[in-house]
Amino acid sequence: MVGVKGVNSVSDENKNLMLELSDVSLSYHSKRTTFEHGVHNVLNGVSLKLSEGEILGVIGKNGCGKTTILQVMAGILAPNSGIVRQRPGTSAALLTLGLGFKPQLSGRDNTIIAAMLQGATQKQALSYLEEIKEFSELGDFFEEPVKTYSAGMRSRLGFTTALITHVDILLVDEVLSVGDAHFKQKAEAALKERITGEQTVVFVSHAAVQIKSICDRVIWINDGKIAAEGDPDEVLSHYDGFLNSMKKKD
Repeated sequence: MVGVKGVNSVSDENKNLMLELSDVSLSYHSKRTTFEHGVHNVLNGVSLKLSEGEILGVIGKNGCGKTTILQVMAGILAPNSGIVRQRPGTSAALLTLGLGFKPQLSGRDNTIIAAMLQGATQKQALSYLEEIKEFSELGDFFEEPVKTYSAGMRSRLGFTTALITHVDILLVDEVLSVGDAHFKQKAEAALKERITGEQTVVFVSHAAVQIKSICDRVIWINDGKIAAEGDPDEVLSHYDGFLNSMKKKD
């Protein structure tokens, strides 16, 4: 072990494990008076295991810590306490829109940068360019500065770059609402094809239908803790009950 923070290796005793979080907590200081002593506990003692080839769904209301847990898994954020273990020699990347985009650079140049930020070598990033240009349907805009793009165009480029970059552990953060209706359908089909093979995935979504159709197991995060874990139908049922109870209180 290397201290109590950061990413360590999964032990040989758990050869099917790709990623493990052990008692992970993450907090930051805030000026908001609603947080006790000015500390916001985003994650609080979270422990979970991700096996090779598994598709793990993550659900929860806005602000519960879903995106944060993906950022911890990707190594973007370091926990205040606890351990993140990853199988040696594996890569993990967060599939989120517009990672690393610089407005003044072209779509082509941003694609190279984003692909490399997600673990690709420069040679690999260059080899993805034509496929990304074709799938994103940007045409000549692929050579134009990203600052000239509409929000939908940025989303299409970000989604396509993240999808086509190949990694061992794919961390997916709410990306199936990108672009217009045509591209949204195309994006969902491409993502499902990618993650229903042997790909190891952690998938954050508010869409129960997508969670049920894609995931092997689901965790529900509430106030930075795992409130329920297991079969997608069962966990979603508990979550729906929670949401309904919240509506009644309102």
